[in-house]
Parts: sequence; C-alpha cells; structure tokens
Amino acid sequence: MADIKFEVGGMVAYPGQGVAEIAGVIEKSLGGSVIIFFELVMLETGIKIMVPVHKAEAVGLRKLITTDEVKLLFDILGTRDVVFDKQTWNRRYRGFVEKIKTGSLFDVAEVFRDLSLLKFKKTLSFGEKRMLETAKALIQRELCVVQEKTDEEVEKDLEDIFKDVQPAT
Repeated sequence: MADIKFEVGGMVAYPGQGVAEIAGVIEKSLGGSVIIFFELVMLETGIKIMVPVHKAEAVGLRKLITTDEVKLLFDILGTRDVVFDKQTWNRRYRGFVEKIKTGSLFDVAEVFRDLSLLKFKKTLSFGEKRMLETAKALIQRELCVVQEKTDEEVEKDLEDIFKDVQPAT
C-alpha cells in the first residue's frame, strides 16, 4: 500500500466530487478509539468532508495531476479512434459510472471524450447527458487549479478539442 502524504493547505481530488483543500487534520474519539481525519473543504461548494487518514487511499483521495500530466490528459481527450460497441445506454452508463468512481482524472477524461464523441453520432440519454456534464466539471475544476486558469479559459480549451468532430448525417 502506497504511503500517500497530504499537507494541510494542499489541494487534493476527491473521487466524483472534485477538488478540495485540506483544511486540517482532526482527531475524534469514536467507540473508544481515536481516529485521525483529514478535513476537506470542497472548492466548488464549500462543503466539508471528513476522511479518515488511514482510509484516504481506499476512498481514492489523491494529489492533483501535475502540469506534466496535463499533456497526457489532453492526448486522451484528443484520441479519435474510439470504438463504440452496440451495448445499451444503461450498460454503457454503468461502465462510465465505474470509471468516474475510480477517481482517476484520466478515467474521467475517457468518459468525457467518449460521451462527447458519441453525442455527434446519436442523441444521448438523460443519464448520459448528466454524466457528460459531471465528467466535464471534474476535469474543468482540476485543470483550473493545476493550470491556474479561469473556468472560461479551461472550458474553451475543452470545447476546442472537439472542434474537428463532424456530426453524423
């Protein structure tokens, strides 16, 4: 098991929720045991989340991607040779949910790319549209922090990736 080090004041990614700041480390007594928690404050909403330090890795808490990894992320988003099998939308949706749950921004990027490309081929279901928005928001929040850009700048960067895609006729 990897020993992940997080610092108070540092930024982390919380799976499915986005970027959070580690506001503190708190000890709580539960059932006669003392448990140490990271207190996270979600950047987007200000909601506080307590994550036991010993379970941080298990819940998928991770450091943000590095500026070097941003290129890999955009390479994933720019891939066009994606094969869409003929599975039903709900089976496809479950696969996307599993990728989002991993907490990996690269998995989230695959979901965003696949749904962005798929919407040019067919009408997305309501669930797929929501999943597309969720994936986009997760990527956008993290890129804003990592690249020190505004929401608008990152949104334009993400839109520009799919300028070359033509709708099906």
